[in-house]
Parts: sequence; structure tokens; C-alpha cells
Amino acid sequence: MEVTLLGTGAPAGLPRPDCPCAACAVALGQDARAATALLVDGTLLLDLTPGAAFAAARAGHSLGGVRQVLLTHPHDGPAVEVPAGLPQPGRVPDGRELALLTGHRVRAVAMDAPGTGYAVTGPNGQRLLYLPPGAAPAGLETNGSMVCDILLSDVVGRPDALAKLRASGAVGPTTDVIAVHLDHDVPPGAELRRRLAAAGARAVPDGATLTVGVYEDVPDVPRRTLVLGGARSGKSVEAERRLEAFPDVLYVATGGRRGGDTEWATRVAAHRERRPGSWRTTETCDLVPLLAEDGAPLLIDCLSLWLTDAMDSVGAWDDAVWADGGERALRDRVRELTEAVRASRRTVVAVSNEVGSGIVPATVSGRRYRDELGRLNAAFADECEQVVLVVAGQASVLRG
Repeated sequence: MEVTLLGTGAPAGLPRPDCPCAACAVALGQDARAATALLVDGTLLLDLTPGAAFAAARAGHSLGGVRQVLLTHPHDGPAVEVPAGLPQPGRVPDGRELALLTGHRVRAVAMDAPGTGYAVTGPNGQRLLYLPPGAAPAGLETNGSMVCDILLSDVVGRPDALAKLRASGAVGPTTDVIAVHLDHDVPPGAELRRRLAAAGARAVPDGATLTVGVYEDVPDVPRRTLVLGGARSGKSVEAERRLEAFPDVLYVATGGRRGGDTEWATRVAAHRERRPGSWRTTETCDLVPLLAEDGAPLLIDCLSLWLTDAMDSVGAWDDAVWADGGERALRDRVRELTEAVRASRRTVVAVSNEVGSGIVPATVSGRRYRDELGRLNAAFADECEQVVLVVAGQASVLRG
């Protein structure tokens, strides 16, 4: 089965007409995108968009062989005039299946927002799943019996849709996840590719023809990632974004509750509000057992608070205790943690503060903490496939 993407953008296209934003300003050339529409094996058109016939011609295809046009968007009819020779667009009711003379079967998938998704099975049994913008499947069964070969979905706008499909077994390790309905929420180019790769997805230019079942281009998701950044740099948001397309994430909060500290409680609440509802949370600094277990991905936020707890436990703030075994005990704790990271089979995303580039602390204990955090970050980074530094909300990949 072959799929030609006549467009890969949001319904308004990219750049949006008359939009002055930075993302639209650089959405040029291959980064410019028409509204998403798919041509399947030259016979099935999913969504009719302005200029579809010209887009097909530019991609080396004709719409002359199209036998069925199906709509996913919530409106009742096409937003454009139907080109001559094309059948009138229609919509399959949710849960119903349409058998085409070409040998394709199309089943309508119910969404949790207005619109219709389509699961297409080709004559050779390959499966394609196409979702409308801003929507996720509703009422999925968790059986894994219908793994799709290719998913075309609003990965940026609804990463939870990808998480649901992974949890249900409809998307597996070999599913080619293609981001469509791309809008100006993320700057196009390198930043878009980086964010999608972290979710195990990719984007292709308008006019690309994909052979379903070819997996060479499926990005490998880093299994261990360290996200560094200063205060309010956006490092926690970056870390959370990396796992929001995966189900059953265990969020490991190392900061504790700090009873009576209302400012800290406000920070914790803000973090909690950002997390998907399917994530679980545990508050602990005992990271080694969690890393040793098999299970869901871990998001550890953050290593700097873990270090504070570890330094408390070895008496690091007392110069005499520090000199008489405290420093050695902390080194052992750090080594135990990094060895656990090296041996862990779980997906791990850890957050830590980058404090070595600021003002030199005025106290011995402050300088000691700064130095030990630098050593911990370096040791932890050595065990990670990817290391990212976040500055002013912008992520720069240092490794991977």
C-alpha cells in the first residue's frame, strides 16, 4: 500500500494566511504545508482540500483513478468545490465499515472530538490509521490484535492520542508514526524534527509518497535522557513533553511536600496540572530500586533535589563530617545511582539544574553543593544516550 501526502498541514495551512508569528515567517520551501490530505494507492482520497489536484500532479499522481473520497473534518461537506471527475465526498458513520471494489476496507473510528478517523486495510492486509486534527480515538480496546503499520495523526496537538494508541496496542514499535495537521505551534525544521523524534514520530514534506510497511525511517526514541537547565528555563516542560506521547509514565518527584511552604506547594501544583491524567506519581529519593525494576517510563524531576537529600544524609554541610567520610559516602551514593542508570532497562528522562554558569556561591556549603551537582550531572550524562540543555525555553542537544 502506498500513501501520498498531498498536504501535511493544519486546515488553514502553514504558514497561516496573514499570520505574523515567527513559525509562520520561516515556514518556507519544504516547511510550507497545505492542509492535510491523503491519496491511498491512487484510488482512495482522505480529505478534499484546496488545490488537491495540483498537489497530486506535483507529486507525480493523478486523481483520475480515485473511486472514493472520505472526509474526516466535522463539517458536512467539502470546504472546496469538487474537481471534475471526482466522486462526491462522503463520510462513513462511526463503527461502520466500507468495502471498496479496489480491495480496500475502510472502518470509521469514533473520536473524542468532532470529526471521523479512518482505519484503512489494504488488499495485502497492511493497515493505515488516519486521525483528524485535534482528536483522539474514543473507546479503544486493549488487545493489540490490530497493530497499524502506519499512523497519520496530530502528534503535536494531541500527543495523548498517540499515548492511547500505544496503550491499546494499536501502535507498536514498528508502526511508522507520521505527524500531520502541522500548525504554527512549533517552529518548523530542526526543532519540529527534534520534538517528533523524541515521541517516536517524524514529519515528511508535502508530496511525499510512503510505502506502508517500510520501517527504516522510524526514529529510535532515546532510552535515557538528561535534561539540564537553569531556574525557570523550561527544562521540566521539555522533559514532560518527551514522554507525553507514551502511556503509564511514572513521575518521580524528589522534592517532597515541604509542609507549610505555600510557594513550594504552588510550584508542585503547577507541575501536577501539566501532567497527563494517565501518569502516576511517586514522591521518593530512593531511585535505585525504581531503575532496577522493569516497568513504565520514569520521569525523574529532579536530580538536584535528589542530591540535596543525599548530601543531607551524609552530613555534607558539616565540614568535619564531610572530611571524615561524608565526601566518600556521597561519592558512593552517586556511583550507585549512575550504575543503576547504566543497567536500567526502563525509558528514563531525568531533569537537573545547571548551576555552574552563574554567580559563585558566597558560602562554603553553597560552593560544595554547586561542585557536587556539576559532578553528578556529568556522571549521569555519561550514561545517557541523549543530553539536552534548555535555555530560555529553547532546547539544545548536547549529545544524541
